Amino acid sequence: MDLGLTDEQRAVRELARDFTDREIVPHAAAWDRAESVDRGVVRRLGELGFLGLTIPEEYGGSEGDHLAYCLVTEELGRGDSAVRGILSVSLGLVGKTIAAWGSEEQKQRWLPGLCSGGLLGCFGLTEPGTGSDAASLTTRARRDGGDWVIDGAKMFITNGTWADVALVFARSGEEPGHRGVTAFLVPTGAQGLDRREIHGKLGLRGQATAELSFDGVRVPDSARLGPVGKGFSVAMSALAKGRMSVAAGCVGIAQAALEAAVSYAGGREQFGKPIARHQLVQELIADTAVDVDASRLLTWRVADLIDRGLPFATESSVAKLHASEAAVRAANNALQVFGGYGYIDEFPVGKLLRDARVMTLYEGTSQIHKLLIGRSLTGVSAF
Repeated sequence: MDLGLTDEQRAVRELARDFTDREIVPHAAAWDRAESVDRGVVRRLGELGFLGLTIPEEYGGSEGDHLAYCLVTEELGRGDSAVRGILSVSLGLVGKTIAAWGSEEQKQRWLPGLCSGGLLGCFGLTEPGTGSDAASLTTRARRDGGDWVIDGAKMFITNGTWADVALVFARSGEEPGHRGVTAFLVPTGAQGLDRREIHGKLGLRGQATAELSFDGVRVPDSARLGPVGKGFSVAMSALAKGRMSVAAGCVGIAQAALEAAVSYAGGREQFGKPIARHQLVQELIADTAVDVDASRLLTWRVADLIDRGLPFATESSVAKLHASEAAVRAANNALQVFGGYGYIDEFPVGKLLRDARVMTLYEGTSQIHKLLIGRSLTGVSAF
């Protein structure tokens, strides 16, 4: 395997790095305090082609491979994981899923706007009572002539109050578990759809995270994404790739923590010398560097498998598990290097730790991924 980047991939990374340093890093702390990212950043992500990565040009995409997508996601995560999440959900979970499962009409209707940043998508799977046990979702969709009528609620939905279209999963039949779930593309302006933003989050505060309520929301059958009863397959295929995106964002968080720790350690003096000369500080930095490299390579492996058309689900769980836990360790190590100054938001490491912590929870908790990896290795299901 050639671990070198192509000229095109290096150019994409440099573009993402420059954009992040100029237009995200200087504002990240203010967005965090205000609990809102500047909406203009979405338009810029579209203008640069980042929201169309891996999507065919005929649908407004900028094409590119999944490694280029990971490089962009890492840089955005390094700057502000709240911004990274906007892209990961709208493109990674919604746009790519429409490209994979959608009808020609659905692709033409939604993809150009999603790729340009003129539209945003959200992914409606998690519910107030079903997180890890997604197959037990209770939102219902019933047939009414040529339409479907949706009732229920979704929780912790990234982009929820900003999105123009929601990819919603609902129980459409009496079959238990995953067999009775169908996916729908629901315009968020539909009558009966109510959205309430969730404030007071520990991290990712700049993201518009919301609760969605569906009260008799009517959509035509043409809004159905994929076959009836196959919605769980749609969701799992989206999440398998989405976990790669989360892993790449975690690499970005860990990289930012490493850079902050190295810079601070070189300038802070204690006991008559820079703390970078103290061996236990070097240990914290070395541990973080190893975590960054390992997480990055595990994530790149997933991208390589996807681009070669090979199975990648277990490798995606491995990357997401390792990178999310490593991001927490990296941010915690950086805070330790900063000492008391790391505990106030004048410095970036406190935000990094808060943003990293949720990564072990969403798109599959660390415990769920351990079960998935264990099942893959042993052939024995724990569910």
